[in-house]
Amino acid sequence: MTQDQNVANWWRTDIIEMKPGEIRYRGYEVQDLIGQISFSQMIWLMLRGELPTKQQANLLDIALMSAVDHGPQAPSIAIARMAATCGVGLNNAMASAMNVLGDVHGGAGEQAIEIYTNIAQRMQQGASLNESVAAEITHYNQHHGKFLPGFGHRFHPIDPRAKPLLDQVYKAAKIGVVSGKYADIAIQVEAELGQRKGKKIPMNIDGATAVIYAELGFAAPLARGLFCLSRSVGILAHAWEQTQQDERNKGPMPKNYLWSYTGEQKRPLPTDKDDS
Repeated sequence: MTQDQNVANWWRTDIIEMKPGEIRYRGYEVQDLIGQISFSQMIWLMLRGELPTKQQANLLDIALMSAVDHGPQAPSIAIARMAATCGVGLNNAMASAMNVLGDVHGGAGEQAIEIYTNIAQRMQQGASLNESVAAEITHYNQHHGKFLPGFGHRFHPIDPRAKPLLDQVYKAAKIGVVSGKYADIAIQVEAELGQRKGKKIPMNIDGATAVIYAELGFAAPLARGLFCLSRSVGILAHAWEQTQQDERNKGPMPKNYLWSYTGEQKRPLPTDKDDS
């Protein structure tokens, strides 16, 4: 291998080919793509290597659109706004917000897909839908705790986004775009949780978008990345709005409200003592 080849092979990618005057994404000339495919189609192409059908892209677009924002009570949005009051640029505010999208805030979609996939695998091994769901919920509770990702919401008694998303999945299933299998699984998970808890634990946005991503064949870890893409729209909007409000160094609570102090009470500094 020549030195030039060694340098060229330092990074290897199937995603983009570029040289002066030429840009190709997954083999497609950029000038052929411009004006012909949507942003959601481009996301699919970059992640999956092939162009989706328009119906697949439409379903992906629906999922991405549905989770863009949840207001300043969401930590990522609040952080973006606080960062903006510190005089940083929009990219800094966005980065600050994106960095808190982890297992607890932002990871539920990925975790829900893993649950749905495990249930589907149990069904492939011969168990019924009901049996598979019950076994997987029990397994998850034993190893990860009582809260099942994708179900229940600390703010909404019923998440207004979940049913419309599932309706779109079943609409797509009727024309053969997706199977509808993961939607059936998610609905049975909701029913099983309600039976166990003695009250309905409704599916939330993460559980519903996880259905779409699973139906479209995205790997579970990509669900978190796709959520980050979606939520980045709200993060940008809030950061930009905050920069227009002429507020400086705005913290997480109004300045006339203070936190709860739980440490030692006021005490005198001890005098020096001779330990000899």
